[in-house]
Amino acid sequence: MINFPKNDISKTEELHRQRVNWLQPLVLLAPSAIWLLLLLVLPTLIIFQLSLVADIRPGDIVNPNGFKNYIRIFDSLYIQVIVRSLFFAFGTTIICLILGFPVAYWIAQIAPQRWRNLLILGFVLPLWTSSLLRSYAWITILRPTGLLNSLLSTFGLPTWELLNNSQAVLIGMSYSLLPYMVLILYASLEKLDKRLLEAAADLGANPVETFFQVTVPQIFPGIAAASMLVFITGLGDFVDPELLGGASSMTAARLVYNQFLGATQNWGFGSALSMTLILLVSVAIAILIKFGEGTPKR
Repeated sequence: MINFPKNDISKTEELHRQRVNWLQPLVLLAPSAIWLLLLLVLPTLIIFQLSLVADIRPGDIVNPNGFKNYIRIFDSLYIQVIVRSLFFAFGTTIICLILGFPVAYWIAQIAPQRWRNLLILGFVLPLWTSSLLRSYAWITILRPTGLLNSLLSTFGLPTWELLNNSQAVLIGMSYSLLPYMVLILYASLEKLDKRLLEAAADLGANPVETFFQVTVPQIFPGIAAASMLVFITGLGDFVDPELLGGASSMTAARLVYNQFLGATQNWGFGSALSMTLILLVSVAIAILIKFGEGTPKR
């Protein structure tokens, strides 16, 4: 019988333990890594390759030959479309933040504890219905002979021409994305340290000063996360601008759709537009990572 020194046995066990500790994260991350590789990384690389081919159509040979598609994006017509998409996304974010913050604050800090889950469920319920169905519901409300104008006429008030305008798009997008804003803000406001609010009041701070100097810094990561989620989702929204905005509300998402499935069938230019949107979203995510992890410095 051969007796190994105890030091050698302990080193072997330590190496085995280190190997196991190194492999465990890989085993846990492998399914999601493979999923992201096949459904995110590879398609993005294919889109980037197509974006380097000018005027490519289905069935053509892929032969990357330059950045003509990206240069074409700087045409004033397409810049206007991208700016309009940014306007809708930014406007929707501001509206959702203004409307969602008081609601989230009331649910998290004022509403009785036993009702909070039910109230949150009430905001989640619209997400269970189709976005297409919600948009058609707004068409019924906002059209010239719809519910809104009928009520205004009943009370002798002037009617509004909202459908097929930017206002209708902002209304529809804000309604669709408001639950996301409320849910994330609620999660942050629920953890609000009330002792700091009481300390600010004891030191003579008025409600406005307390809000901007105590409340906002505590929940700033939640505000940043909610705003970026709404902005990114609104930037790629297709249904609401298409149904509520009409032909005058062409967005980048609709423009990409036309290049792939419309009459033009220019996959190269559509891929360049897609990569531009991916770049804008990546910048938004980078801003979220940069400023959303901590409170702003004063």
